[in-house]
Amino acid sequence: MATVDLFAIGNALIDQEFKVSDEFLTAQHLQKGTMQLADGETQASLYQNLRDTQIYKGQASGGSAANTTVAFAALGSPAFYACRVGNDDLGHIYLNGLNEAGIQTTPKSISQGVTGTCMVLVSPDSERTMHTYLGITAELTDAQIDFEPLTTAKWLYIEGYLSTSDTARQAVKQAREIAKANGVKIALTLSDPAMVQYARTGLDEMIAEGVDLLFCNEQEALMYTHTDTIDAALVKLKTLSQSVVITLASKGALISNNRETFTVPGRAIQAVDTNGAGDAFAGAFLYALNANLGFKTAAELAVLISSKVVSQFGPRLAVADYAALLENFQKECA
Repeated sequence: MATVDLFAIGNALIDQEFKVSDEFLTAQHLQKGTMQLADGETQASLYQNLRDTQIYKGQASGGSAANTTVAFAALGSPAFYACRVGNDDLGHIYLNGLNEAGIQTTPKSISQGVTGTCMVLVSPDSERTMHTYLGITAELTDAQIDFEPLTTAKWLYIEGYLSTSDTARQAVKQAREIAKANGVKIALTLSDPAMVQYARTGLDEMIAEGVDLLFCNEQEALMYTHTDTIDAALVKLKTLSQSVVITLASKGALISNNRETFTVPGRAIQAVDTNGAGDAFAGAFLYALNANLGFKTAAELAVLISSKVVSQFGPRLAVADYAALLENFQKECA
């Protein structure tokens, strides 16, 4: 197995995406902009309801950290993804999709069970609401993870959605220990306001004594720190991470490290679907840092990549599009 720069751990989910009305979200008692967990029967019932009454937009391999890893690898750096899928058609589709994007995986990721799914519901304002059946990924353990690539990686990336699983958090703890022992930097994303609201203890456990880089959006930052302003939230988040990145939707992002705090503006685009935008931002940001391009350039590239994801349906761009965007970005900066 070749050496990788990014070792990521996250859920493996097949996205089923729909355009929905606000009335549909209300009728289903779904909180817009958040993720809600469900059992398999409830998920199947919702899926049928969606197919009967809403607009189906297609299927895609998803999972927050997987989307991040795809962006990182497609931009040109080697990556490994640790996850758990079922030994079923969706599981094989999922891993094959990652491999086709140039990401390394392991056969250990496949086990008996059902691959998880996520109903991604995109409302008229382009906001995404997610209804997730984790399936076998809810039982992710260290047994499904090949930790060898982590020993020589440059970054460990941890998905906040794992905070709901006892076994996944234990696997994250082991990964953190390996990373620390081998001088690998640790990045973590809070992932979703619902994780902050309902799985705060799990997030605290995964952050542990701190990380090198923390990603979150504005709502997550305020909720996690129990503050009313971004400036106040940043002060508290800096006690947990050497560097903090707070995405601000169309307004861009706020970045703070040990040397400076600054903002980068957003890009004017017609938003279609916010699903995967934060994931793409993190992947592009990590790629640029890994390439020693600096925090400001990392943020500018991340804003560009995430803005393109928002302007289309689905959580990822075509693999070739990332490299094309990077080439155009480099010409802009020249």
